[in-house]
Amino acid sequence: MKPKHTYICKNCGQESPVWAGQCSQCQEWNSFEEQIIEQQTRRPNQIKSKPAKVTDINNFTPNKNNRLKTSSEELNRVLNGGFLTSSFTLLTGEPGIGKSTLTLQIAKDIATQGKTVLIISGEESENQIQERAQRLKVLDKNIKIANESSLETILATIEAEKPNFLILDSIQVIEASFVQSTAGSVSQVRYCTEELLGYCKKNQITTLLIGHVTKDGTLAGPRTLEHLVDTVLQFEGDRYQDIRLLRTFKNRFGATNEIGLFKMTEEGLKDCPNISEEILQHRTKDRIGSILSMIIEGTRPIIIEIQALVNQTHFGYPKRTASGYDLNRLNLLIAVLQKHFKVDLSTYDVYLNITGGIRVRDPITDQAVIEALISSYKRIPIPKNRIAIGEMSLTGEIIEDKRLQSATKQVEKMGLAK
Repeated sequence: MKPKHTYICKNCGQESPVWAGQCSQCQEWNSFEEQIIEQQTRRPNQIKSKPAKVTDINNFTPNKNNRLKTSSEELNRVLNGGFLTSSFTLLTGEPGIGKSTLTLQIAKDIATQGKTVLIISGEESENQIQERAQRLKVLDKNIKIANESSLETILATIEAEKPNFLILDSIQVIEASFVQSTAGSVSQVRYCTEELLGYCKKNQITTLLIGHVTKDGTLAGPRTLEHLVDTVLQFEGDRYQDIRLLRTFKNRFGATNEIGLFKMTEEGLKDCPNISEEILQHRTKDRIGSILSMIIEGTRPIIIEIQALVNQTHFGYPKRTASGYDLNRLNLLIAVLQKHFKVDLSTYDVYLNITGGIRVRDPITDQAVIEALISSYKRIPIPKNRIAIGEMSLTGEIIEDKRLQSATKQVEKMGLAK
């Protein structure tokens, strides 16, 4: 029978019989990918199966040993105590950020507990994995590695090895011969994830799946991938900086308001719970256009340094550049400056940088950004221990809320000037 062709939006999963430039559901451009669906001749009334086993919801006995903890307290914090047994976790991050390093260190922590770990990579050869393991001193007989990208072979390998912990790198390179499309397509990613999820859940195998990201930092592939897995972790940071952040965007077994802080070293990733102290140590004198601020990630306050540079433009249109900060938010604050503070930057280039490779999404840093811009514009040094916090409204006023009060208390504990 002739196969059926359909087009699926990789962003929201909307189906269309023909290709369209823009998805009518999520308004995303160029997001439709072709998918071939085999016609099924079997009718629904011919399907017969045994009923599933049901359990009384009251018959539950808590298990205190149902999580696999690692030696990293930061990672355990993000996972609410460690990897839950039989869980299916997705780890994403930009290329070169340290995903492979983190997974190898996780494998070592799990293996030292007497658990068997299987690492299957479709991107790296066995020699590449072994070379990195030698550098990171990840040597344990309980860790097995393989290079494979065929779904059928991967499932057969898992069946033969029967690991307690499985690491797959990455879902975008795995392909099934049954699906008539290339690896990384919407249909391949969805089918392979569903098959792996079903098998690992049935056999109680804790799985860590690595996924690619797009150029704007979002998870590559269909949106259904995030719905299938239990936990979504995103590894962030600047590959040229040492600081790394691990965020939880989804967690079926705990909260999503915690982050993990790490520092990349020659020996691998190490916990960095006191990142604020390292930033404060580098501020030895008053500087022009440089100021401290605070962001609140979950329950953890983090001191950051914001640097601004305002320079006379040599072209007709002024340039606005931001590193680690939202460019649209910067343009908004520049407009507030010009309207309410009488600081005209229409003929000045503006550059803003968040040191340490940290990406700031918290608007509580608005006050610090404005003070840094004014300092650079008027050439006024800012005291090294001054910290500015507060969200700026369009009327040029600081918005009072509970988060501002909490941040103020943290500043007082640290002995900084506000």
